[in-house]
Amino acid sequence: MINIFLPAILSFLITLIFMPSLISYFRSKHEGQMIREEGPRWHEKKSGTPTMGGLLFILAIIIASIVNGIFMHNLNPTILILLFILFLYGLLGMWDDSIKLFRRQNEGLKAWQKLLGQIVGGVIFTWVYSQNFPMALRIPFYGDINMGWFYVIFVIFYLTGFSNAVNLADGLDGLVAGLSIISFAAYGIIAYCQSQIDVAIFCFAVVGGLLAFLIFNHKPAKIFMGDMGSLALGGSLAAVSILLHHELSLIWIGLVFVVETLSVMIQVTSFKLTGKRVFLMSPIHHHFEMLGWPEWKIDITFWLVALFTAITGIMFII
Repeated sequence: MINIFLPAILSFLITLIFMPSLISYFRSKHEGQMIREEGPRWHEKKSGTPTMGGLLFILAIIIASIVNGIFMHNLNPTILILLFILFLYGLLGMWDDSIKLFRRQNEGLKAWQKLLGQIVGGVIFTWVYSQNFPMALRIPFYGDINMGWFYVIFVIFYLTGFSNAVNLADGLDGLVAGLSIISFAAYGIIAYCQSQIDVAIFCFAVVGGLLAFLIFNHKPAKIFMGDMGSLALGGSLAAVSILLHHELSLIWIGLVFVVETLSVMIQVTSFKLTGKRVFLMSPIHHHFEMLGWPEWKIDITFWLVALFTAITGIMFII
């Protein structure tokens, strides 16, 4: 247990100690978030808030995991492929954020560029995974289905889908940080119960870094994680569920992310087919904002839902 929580503590301390300096640096360079024109008008006051806070907690997670792996002689392919996905998807997000910041536009990377990077990550992850685990998908209440190389398509879809889902949910101060803490903690417990200590170490290192980040990201946020943070967290969350061989459990444990994504899909489809919108604004957290809910109320409500799905998910699996 001590070996598991030491990386969490180290990740927490690195993020906590160095985040104020990162915020000061971004403020001195006048590099801040560009707020979407389509978003709620009261979000305009957030314009200029430093972003790319994901840079620090990603580095903290990587350092904590590698240091622990070296000292505990546990630097194996599983922990390395998790760090690779965290780093690669974070790099894609950083590229996206950089375009928005330095070119003063809110579009970022083209969709095909982001997708290409996510696919490359999925292929590399699957190759490493196939060297150590069977290419089988576990279906709840049924068992394993050997998918062969079709599993590659599933992994690419899952990593891409959940990285984008977490990215879509990153629209309110502290929302994604809190949701991710709950989801990674849930999988950390599952990994520990399955004796997959390397995965548990990674999960709790993420939890430690995000707990420190949330201190600066809760409303009113002093810094945002940016696409760098959200894409990295989403891809890593999917990778963890795959390595634990409870892939589909993420649909329940990460239900809030799924609902956020579905709300966008429903909104777009409805508008294209009928010219009418189902929600006042999507993703769905903006719908509640338009209803007059304050951000803290939405955060807490969504966190409680995530906590319920996480606890029940853990109970079902272990």
